[in-house]
Amino acid sequence: MYNDQESIVYGCIKDVSGALNDQERRKVNARAMGSLPDADDWPFLCRDMFSTPVINHSLSQYHTDVMHFGASYKAVEYEWEEWLAKFEDLLAGMYWVSATVHLETELSGTHTFTWESNGSYHAPGSGGISVRCEWSHEGGLHV
Repeated sequence: MYNDQESIVYGCIKDVSGALNDQERRKVNARAMGSLPDADDWPFLCRDMFSTPVINHSLSQYHTDVMHFGASYKAVEYEWEEWLAKFEDLLAGMYWVSATVHLETELSGTHTFTWESNGSYHAPGSGGISVRCEWSHEGGLHV
């Protein structure tokens, strides 16, 4: 039964600093990730799976803010469209330049989903989110 199949989801959201008020961008992004629920209806997309950069003046020396995330699921690929919709809702409320999600499945291999802003960055509420998917399959079934 597919409920025993483990799926791993991980990736990052990147935002370039210096394009706008860095502190405000970081606050908006942290607020968006912080507004996610502790636990969500299946499939889970919750704040505990995300790590946000510390909002600190010393971070302004870096060129890219990287917000990473990851979780283990039971066969999330069967609910993948719903998971992607929730992730895109999150992206819609954030500043970002690109986002990458890796989905590793036991039966279907690895899928990589990539979002890139249409301009120099995506601003909250600006719309225009589109995704590109690449699939790779390494090895066969492990019985």
